[in-house]
Amino acid sequence: MKTIGITGRSGCGKSSVTALLRQKGYPVVDGDELSRQILQKGSPCLAQLAGAFGEDILDEEGNLRRRLLADRAFATPEGTETLTSITHPEIYRRMEAHRQAAAAAGHELYFIDGAVIVGTPFEALCQKLILVTAPFEESVRRICARDGISPEMAARRLQAQPPQAELEKRVDFILNNDGTPDQLAQKVEALLKKL
Repeated sequence: MKTIGITGRSGCGKSSVTALLRQKGYPVVDGDELSRQILQKGSPCLAQLAGAFGEDILDEEGNLRRRLLADRAFATPEGTETLTSITHPEIYRRMEAHRQAAAAAGHELYFIDGAVIVGTPFEALCQKLILVTAPFEESVRRICARDGISPEMAARRLQAQPPQAELEKRVDFILNNDGTPDQLAQKVEALLKKL
């Protein structure tokens, strides 16, 4: 089974690409979904995060105040690095279990959807990497619509991520998501033929 990483900066439309792949019956693991799972109440990651970013990131019931954590973690490159050093090992463990199940089921292609693949342990899992891109302003608009945050906060979140030009040097394919949903579907279809 060939493992393909799908990455891109926030708001680029990775989830639109993976939705198309799922419709075609390909197994896809969503790194963001795994990230949410490991931040549920009672997860051992929460205690570590509270130690790093302040006890007040947890409410009275022990649930994560996501926006507060994001504001603190993404405020500096060091904060982003601390966040990933706590969360990545558990995400990796869960992802590997999902991948092994897909291999056992006989799938030929397996996709990992993750904003942070390049330069992390997840990169070693992938035989090929696809970068989904979108114009900066479009990404900011999508983040604001998705997360209900200000354009300034969305732009700050994007600026905390690796520069697109840096990512482009490390991937095998670039999928520019700057058109209609139909155009994106055609680009995905063409890419699957290459894989």
